[in-house]
Amino acid sequence: MIISVNWLKEYTKIDTPIDELATLIGARLVEIEETINYGKKYAGVVIAKVVEAKAVEDSDHLNVTKLDDGGVTQDVERDENGYVQVVCGAPNVRKGILVAWLPPNTTVPETADSNEPFVLGARKLRGLMSNGMIASARELALFDEHEGILEVDADVAPGTAFADAYDLNDYLLDIENKSLTHRPDTFGVVGFAREVAAIQGNAFTTPQWLLEDQVSYGEKQSSEIQNPTVIIDDPALSSRYQGVVLSGVDGSVKSPLPLQTYLARVGVRPISAVVDTTNYLMLAAGQPLHAFDYEKLAAVNNGKIEIHVRAGRKDETLALLDGRTIELSESDIVIANGEKAVALAGAMGGAETEIDDNTKTIFLESATFNLYNLRATQMRHGIFSEAITRFTKGQPGALTAPTLAHAINLMTKHVGAVRVSDVVEDFPGKKDPIQITLSSSKINDVLGTQLTSEMITTTMRNVEFIVTENGEELTFTVPYWRGDIHIDEDIIEEVGRLNGFDSITPTLAKRDFTAIRPSGFDQTRADIRRALVRAGANEVLTYSFVHGDLLEKANQKTEDSYRIVNSISPDLQYYRQTLTPSLLAAVNQNIKQGYESFALFEVNKAHPKQHGMTEENVPAEVDMVALTLASKKKQPGAAYFHARKMLDYLGNSLGLDLIYSPIEADPNYPVTAPFEHRRSAMVTDKKTDTFIGIVGEYKKSVARSFKLPEYSAGFEIGSPALLEAVKKLTSSYKPVSRYPSTERDICFQVASNVTYRDISDAITLTLADVGLETVCTPLDIYQSENDNTTKNVTVRIKLTPHDHTLTGDEAAVVMKKVTDEVVNATHAKVI
Repeated sequence: MIISVNWLKEYTKIDTPIDELATLIGARLVEIEETINYGKKYAGVVIAKVVEAKAVEDSDHLNVTKLDDGGVTQDVERDENGYVQVVCGAPNVRKGILVAWLPPNTTVPETADSNEPFVLGARKLRGLMSNGMIASARELALFDEHEGILEVDADVAPGTAFADAYDLNDYLLDIENKSLTHRPDTFGVVGFAREVAAIQGNAFTTPQWLLEDQVSYGEKQSSEIQNPTVIIDDPALSSRYQGVVLSGVDGSVKSPLPLQTYLARVGVRPISAVVDTTNYLMLAAGQPLHAFDYEKLAAVNNGKIEIHVRAGRKDETLALLDGRTIELSESDIVIANGEKAVALAGAMGGAETEIDDNTKTIFLESATFNLYNLRATQMRHGIFSEAITRFTKGQPGALTAPTLAHAINLMTKHVGAVRVSDVVEDFPGKKDPIQITLSSSKINDVLGTQLTSEMITTTMRNVEFIVTENGEELTFTVPYWRGDIHIDEDIIEEVGRLNGFDSITPTLAKRDFTAIRPSGFDQTRADIRRALVRAGANEVLTYSFVHGDLLEKANQKTEDSYRIVNSISPDLQYYRQTLTPSLLAAVNQNIKQGYESFALFEVNKAHPKQHGMTEENVPAEVDMVALTLASKKKQPGAAYFHARKMLDYLGNSLGLDLIYSPIEADPNYPVTAPFEHRRSAMVTDKKTDTFIGIVGEYKKSVARSFKLPEYSAGFEIGSPALLEAVKKLTSSYKPVSRYPSTERDICFQVASNVTYRDISDAITLTLADVGLETVCTPLDIYQSENDNTTKNVTVRIKLTPHDHTLTGDEAAVVMKKVTDEVVNATHAKVI
């Protein structure tokens, strides 16, 4: 955003040198990326009067002119009357007009900022000496007009500096406006001037034309035109919409040159008096306006104006002013006359109702629209106009009326327009002013200052807050343009900012600096990270926002995710339901980079709809831990057991004893959706009977969608569930035995429908009573291709005594008990 310092001076006094002003604004309001000396390019440009203009013989367009510059220009050839000769080819050059003359040795302003500035000289044209040139608007770097020379409309004497006549000895402030996103008032020159006044310690008074209680729309002229109607179909889309019909408009009339120069210097191209007036007020007040050609607008609805502010409809299209035809979305806001959409609200007008040189009557709109819808529209359709930039900051509904009233006044003055209808409106978003009461002591306590109540009151009154005092208690009435002020801290921040945070004396805190012990939850998450890294996994961090396609690839439903209406990218439109899809999306990328075998894990949050909303009406967060392992190389065994081994290691590290239950049918929850239920298991902590999560291999459709290798599996568990299980644990400390352990392997042949869990439970039940420290580990599961009725399950049992060295006979007794129990429970055969 570009701010003209001279334009600011129309609303507030500025005596501070430009460098100091820029520093002050940067410290107390917004960062300034660059300060531009705008008047430098007009050095030497003089206003001169054409006292003689004669056609050049043998030329169909050249004229030899004599200019009166009041004799102010030095070192230039003059005739006996003191006039300067210039040859000019413009069709509108004639005797008696005032022009902008560029004497010899002057740089053409249009080229001043280029790598090769063009410096004029005195040279002959058709044998006639021409001293410099008479400039067009384009050559003066004002706007694109180049069909003729610029005719000066200022009432000044010849010899006046062009920059002085049009206030061009100006400085431009290039604002880094991202930090003003919450301040729509500062996107107008008046609002910015209010801040500049306050940070200089001066009081500001808003111009009368911008005060809501001073609105006057002027006299209505009698006409056959019927009053339009306005209806906001959905109050969530617009808080206020106003419109009025103006007749007697001449669409070909140009706006006054001073107004055009102010638009040009801040980067807005002058077009016509009608369009320039709306742009001028948008820049001055921060409130965009839009004008429709009345006849064209009425033609789309059988001669009637019945304005509806509504959402776009599916398969609805709209031809825009820039020549594009767009397909509307249901999150777009449109202006419709009857059923016909005629403009993309807040963004761009429709081509069908465009103002042109033949326009005589206009329908002028002043409104405000839902900033979140407009942000989505901005990204979807690639529209980054000055208007939508302001609308996406959240314009207050109270601003539309004074801006519209002043627009009517300026168009009456500059265009000859007359009001021929009532000002019609719909205002569902009308609000009472916010009042905030707090004490001066609280303000000082938070800021660390010693400001008096009088100083605080003066500071806030300087930016036009109404402040009433009741002892130490101060009540602040927030002006309509400060929609960002809601709570005590907002007022406190304003007091500190306007007085300068750098003026606050830094003091050390007086409270104890004892380190805060991490919460049990944070400690558990840290333990999880350490355990998984020790197990050989690599931690990653992925976005909480994902594309809808990613959810569908993971067999999750987009309707179970919260959709972000103003997402920063089309690829980040949904809150993710679980972490697994984000990890799966990273697998193929790593394989393509040459990593053939690896495990990735993430400890982060998810936001599934099933968990509802919090008390603050925001999506509930669910803390999760997910791991995915993959190998492009052929690996022995099933990937499921590899993932389970890593999960067992994590459980053991936390003191948990995890057990695994088969999944009888696909539960189709978001967390289970990517997993093949026949090759997965539900995970529970045995000691505390706490459900943890799921471990397993992925569905074939999921594997294909993410291009996973055949050997891939993973798990996803809830970290709060882990914490609850850990909290319930009693001490599991056991001293390390001084006696050697012994291991025995045993293979059972069982029916195909017998699970490893059945065997494991029988072994665990037996070993619980043998008085030894025991561990049972699966070694192998084998099934012949020719016989699918049975399978062989091999386990290793580790026995550790704590009071003596275990003999072979004692180990044999234990193993017989184990064998008998497994045979009895599963009808197994020992082989």
